[in-house]
Amino acid sequence: MQLPMRNGNRATRKGAGGATALPPYRTRLLRDLGRNRHIYLMALPVVAYYLIFHYYPIYGLQIAFRDYSPSVGFLSSPFVGFKHFLTFFHSYYFWRLIKNTLLINFYELLFGFPLPIVFALLLNEIRRNWFKRTVQTISYLPHFIAVVIIAGMITDFTARDGLINQLIVLLGGEAIPFLQKPEWFRTIYVGSGVWQGLGWSTIIYLAAIANIDPTLYEAAKVDGAGRGRQALHITLPGIMPICIIMLIMQFGYMMSVGSDKIILLYNPLTYETGDVISSYVYRKGILEANYSFSTAVSVFNSVINFTLLILANKVSRRVSETSLW
Repeated sequence: MQLPMRNGNRATRKGAGGATALPPYRTRLLRDLGRNRHIYLMALPVVAYYLIFHYYPIYGLQIAFRDYSPSVGFLSSPFVGFKHFLTFFHSYYFWRLIKNTLLINFYELLFGFPLPIVFALLLNEIRRNWFKRTVQTISYLPHFIAVVIIAGMITDFTARDGLINQLIVLLGGEAIPFLQKPEWFRTIYVGSGVWQGLGWSTIIYLAAIANIDPTLYEAAKVDGAGRGRQALHITLPGIMPICIIMLIMQFGYMMSVGSDKIILLYNPLTYETGDVISSYVYRKGILEANYSFSTAVSVFNSVINFTLLILANKVSRRVSETSLW
C-alpha cells in the first residue's frame, strides 16, 4: 500500500517496505538549482570559460582532416582524411621530435617529481615557524616570475661573458656557449624548470602532511621512533596517495612540453636536442601558416597523452588501489 505524505507542494510516497521513493530527477534538479542558485551563479563563469576556450575549439579539430583554407572555412575545405598524419609520420623530424619530447619529460619526471616531495618532508621537520615561512616564501617566488624573464635570465647567465662563464674562467676553465651547444640544452631547460617549480609544487604535499593524524606521531614517539623514522613510516605513507595521483597526472603530460620557454631558448643549432612537438607545431602552424598539418600533429599528441593517462591510471589502480577514477 502506498501512503501519500505532504512535503511542501510535493507528495512523497512510501512503498511496502517503508522506503521513501525519491522524486523525479528533474524535480530534484530544479529544487537544487533554486536552493543553491548563488553557488551555481559563482560557478557559471568557470563553466563558461571551459565551454568557450576548451570544448568549443574541439569543433575546429576537423581541419586536421582537411586542406584547410581560412578563405573558404571549415566545411568548404576539401576533405583529405589522414593525409597530414601520414605526412608527419613519414617526415624526417618525426622520431627526433618524439625523442626530444619524451626525454625532456622523462628528465623532468626523474628530477622534478621527487624533489618537491623531499622538500616538503624537510620543511615539515622545521620547528621554528618564522624560518619555515621564510624558506617557503623564498622557494615560492620563482614560480611567479614570467617565462620571458626566466629565459632572459638564463640567456644572460649562460652568455660567454655571463656570470657562469666568468666563474668558469676564474677557476681556470674556458668559456662555454651553453645555448649554442645541443648537449647542454636539456640540462638548462630541465634544471631551470625544477628550480622555478620546486617551491610551488610542495604546496599540495604540505597540505597532505597537515591532514595526517597527529596521534600517529605520538604513538611513534612512545615506541621510541625518532623524527627520521616518523617521516619514513608515517609522513611518507600518509601522503603516498597524493603522490600517486600526481604521478598519474604527470604521465598524462609525457608527450607535452610547453613551447614558450623552448622557443625563447632554442635556435637552429640546438634543434637536435631542443626541438619538441609543441615548438614544431608553432613553426608549422604560425610561421608557415600550415594550419591543417599543425593541427594533425597536435591531435596526434593529445591522443598519445590521453592514452598514457588511461594506462597509468589503470596500472595504478591495480598495483596500489589509488587512481583518478
